[in-house]
Amino acid sequence: MSFMNFWNSNSLYGSNNSSTNLYSLFSERNAIKNGTYKKLLKSYYSSLNGNSDSTSSAGRRRGTNNIIDKLLQEKMYPTVSKETQEANSNLTSGISSLKSSVSTLQSEKTYEDTENGSTAAEKVVSAMKSYVTNYNNVVTASKSSTLTNKTAYVANMMSTTSKFEKDLAEIGVNLKSDGTLQLDETKLKNADLSKVQKLFSTDNIQSYGSTIASRIKFAGGSSSTTTGTTNNSTSTDTKKPVSSGASGLKTDGEALASSELYAKVKDKDGNETDEYNVAKILSTAKSFVSNYNMMFDKAASSSNSGVLSNLSYIRNKTANSTKALKEFGFSVDKNGRLSLDEDTFKKADMSKVQDFFKDYGSYIASNASRVDYYMNTNANAASGYTSKASYNIPSVSDYNSFI
Repeated sequence: MSFMNFWNSNSLYGSNNSSTNLYSLFSERNAIKNGTYKKLLKSYYSSLNGNSDSTSSAGRRRGTNNIIDKLLQEKMYPTVSKETQEANSNLTSGISSLKSSVSTLQSEKTYEDTENGSTAAEKVVSAMKSYVTNYNNVVTASKSSTLTNKTAYVANMMSTTSKFEKDLAEIGVNLKSDGTLQLDETKLKNADLSKVQKLFSTDNIQSYGSTIASRIKFAGGSSSTTTGTTNNSTSTDTKKPVSSGASGLKTDGEALASSELYAKVKDKDGNETDEYNVAKILSTAKSFVSNYNMMFDKAASSSNSGVLSNLSYIRNKTANSTKALKEFGFSVDKNGRLSLDEDTFKKADMSKVQDFFKDYGSYIASNASRVDYYMNTNANAASGYTSKASYNIPSVSDYNSFI
């Protein structure tokens, strides 16, 4: 069996799961750079040569080296077909068109009747038709594109659509098995337009429209190549750790969740009082807020699916804890940024603060740790689409070594 047949039959999307790790190793650029890939190739061809009846061992070695060098060149500098170049171009232009479609559905004017013109229902249907068309164009192009700094965001966008599948279906927008959308115009015309507007609300950072707009914004960022060779470079390619605030947030979250921070103050004789060291707890809470905002400012533009998914978990946890946070002086603005009213925090019952952060602080710290990890490694951004338009992310157990 030839090496290329071996490669194809054991690819990531093949049926032979026992070779997935080998494929992953081969597909890593680092494996090529550090020589592991070449050693494996030599080992493979050596085994073939050992079983060959050829009389010239020197000729076999020269032929093998030529093949290896050729494979390495193709792997390091893949040739991009015309179809791929077209997909890259379509993806870039499609993202721009999709951005415009989302903006229209987010505009309040779309949901208002025009005097002597179109009704709100007609305008919404027209806007949604444009959205569905542009969304499908982006999804289709992304599946053949080599622009991983864009396809990662598309994968996240598709995952978001999957999460809102039921809500979208209620207004006539159905998610197909290939990840594209299908519009039922009749159902949309008869739908409650307030539901459509709520889905695309700009006031709620967790709304479907706001999340999609965010992914499109970053997917539309500049790229070193739009139609040419594969672009796998991201800010995580550097060996120097990225200062994103995530590491600091992990430390602050763990501190706020610990019992040590809430140890009672002792008097001059060494006896424990009923007082907390509020100044120390406040200082940690302020650092938590600062690192939280810094992490989102810097990490939200990442194209890494691990970063994006864990940012989403943190954002959701915070949104669901808004009421409790407010009690202690924390507030969340429409962009998801935290702020802290120090006077309110100082007056809060520190035992309640401790109880709250045992869960919230631990959860934020855990996910911040993963954000920090992914910001500083070369994890694949999007390893493939499922039938529900989601993408593969390692399970929690995979993080045990670094949390």
